[in-house]
Amino acid sequence: MGRFCYTLLVVLALLPLSTLARPFVLILTPDDLSDTAPPSSESTADSGDTSDWDEFGDSDARLDDELDPGSWRPILEPDSGPEPKTEDEAVYYSGVAKMIAAASSGGPRVMEEAASEIEAAATAGNPLAQSALGFLYETGMMRERNKAKAFMYHYFATDGGNTQSKMVLAYTYSRQDMYDKAVELYAELAEIAVNSFLISKDSPVIEPVRLHNGAEENKEALRKSRGEEDEDFQILEYQAQKGNAAAMYKIGIFYYFGLRGLRRDRAKALLWFLKAVEKGEPRSMELLGEIYARGAGVERNYTKALEWLTLASQRLPSAYNGMGYLYVKGYGVEKKNYTKAKEYFEKAVDHDEAGGHYNLGVMYLKGVGVKRDVKLACNYFIMAAKEGQPKAFYQLAKMFHTGVGLKRNLPMATALYKLVAERGPWSSLSRWALESYLKGDVGKAFLLYSRMAELGYEVAQSNAAWILDKYRERSMCIGESGFCTDAERLQRAHSLWWQASEQGNEHAALLIGDAYYYGRGTERDYDRAAKAYMHAKSQSNAQAMFNLGYMHEHGQGLPFDLHLAKRYYDQALEIDSAAKLPVTLALTSLWIRKNYASSFLVDLVDSLPEVYPKVEAWVENVIMEEGNATILTLFVCLLTVLYLRERQRRHVAAAPEAALPLLPNEHGVLAAPH
Repeated sequence: MGRFCYTLLVVLALLPLSTLARPFVLILTPDDLSDTAPPSSESTADSGDTSDWDEFGDSDARLDDELDPGSWRPILEPDSGPEPKTEDEAVYYSGVAKMIAAASSGGPRVMEEAASEIEAAATAGNPLAQSALGFLYETGMMRERNKAKAFMYHYFATDGGNTQSKMVLAYTYSRQDMYDKAVELYAELAEIAVNSFLISKDSPVIEPVRLHNGAEENKEALRKSRGEEDEDFQILEYQAQKGNAAAMYKIGIFYYFGLRGLRRDRAKALLWFLKAVEKGEPRSMELLGEIYARGAGVERNYTKALEWLTLASQRLPSAYNGMGYLYVKGYGVEKKNYTKAKEYFEKAVDHDEAGGHYNLGVMYLKGVGVKRDVKLACNYFIMAAKEGQPKAFYQLAKMFHTGVGLKRNLPMATALYKLVAERGPWSSLSRWALESYLKGDVGKAFLLYSRMAELGYEVAQSNAAWILDKYRERSMCIGESGFCTDAERLQRAHSLWWQASEQGNEHAALLIGDAYYYGRGTERDYDRAAKAYMHAKSQSNAQAMFNLGYMHEHGQGLPFDLHLAKRYYDQALEIDSAAKLPVTLALTSLWIRKNYASSFLVDLVDSLPEVYPKVEAWVENVIMEEGNATILTLFVCLLTVLYLRERQRRHVAAAPEAALPLLPNEHGVLAAPH
């Protein structure tokens, strides 16, 4: 926020900005518990409802392309996706390929060809193309930006089964507080996401990497995402080749899930897991058991799954979860045995395993082999959720959604479903966007982050906005009729920052406040600026507190109140000690304003915002030029010496007698000598 500098000419005293939105915090009180839980019942070994485990049981694991129809994977990872099934689908993929090429280097002409092909397929009723056309209308790329048309095409695509458009509509409904509609869509999407997870382990998710730390590039996070080019990965690979079992397991994980900037390669991952188990590595044994039970990347084999999980459980308590699952379903064992399954889950709980809490929660929720106890199930889910188990969030969302065990709360259910849904296969967009950014293809990265932003991913909204602000013309931002004008780019960045701020990104809230305060990309509006700063302040952001103090001091968007201004300045210092210098200067400004309200000093302080840009330009153009800094320093030192000598001369000339000692005269009275 510039008013650290504008008011006080403190160029380098800006407060650090948070790079992450606040984590999701689930707080439940006794009031959230439902007063009317379903009646408890005793289950027998054959009557339990095991539907919550069925997602892995009766059919082969579905590929990501089946869970996410219309995925851009065939374009971004050639030879990895299915062939187009119809002519319209082929036209759609051709259009998407041209759209991505245009974002990389093709420009508006290629983008117009892409938009025309996508529109032709959409007009023919292809839901994949309708989803992409909705994206073009939402962002205003080679089409006049039109939210109504964007919504219409996403609605048609959703009706045709497109999951990404379902994400768009769910996010749109939630922003408008239409939770009755948002919750239904997010529930469906969260179920799809859960079906892509492993049986009982928390699958590593492709975490969207934040490209920036406030105003600066997040170099450390980016360094760790360079895949095989990363020095740390190369060291890890060397250790694995030398026989380090732990390194073998980690490399297998990276390849299996496509982490740390690596392309997903399950065949290569399985080779590393098999090498690791030869060294007795238990985590690889457990993961192989999960993989064989799920049939993910291998032919499903429950017998092998049980063998690997049993071996792993000798040294790894979390493997008890997979064994319990097999006994619940009766896979790889003689028959279902709920008693034995419960014993295994309890062993996992004894070692504080989140999966154990989750699985016991399902048993008590469904009455599988135990007396049904919804409140106890809820407690188990909360324990698992505290450890970040996504399936536990899914179960709590269902409880809030249906009112079973917890009072019906659609906003909370929507938030929890969204948390799980964002781990679905469509999150692969973040990996491709990051890969493009690291290769220097900023335009392609911007396009992919923009698509994710439309789906409601806060990190993608933040990254896309940051690319626009940092790279400007290099962002390859394409507008209605060509490359984005400055106004179009500012407006699009403003929209993205606004969405990110709504989801708790305090840096975005600060930038939105700045946009309204200075009129960047929107009309100047002090009232909205103050609201944005209040939003960031609610997340204990020191810079927002400083800005609110400034606005109270000047009566801009907030009542003129020097006492409140001082309170905000003090709070900024309490939150962040780095604010000591600017806060001290701000308090000095308050003191001048209070004690010399009608003097020229107040006018001088108020004039600094206009003076600062000129001073900043002079510093940049003169001082920062090579060689000028040394000359200027010597010149300032010379002026200082001359000033001090002149001050001393004037002081002596003005009061010469004061320098002479007083001596007693003949009357005993002190007097100056004659």
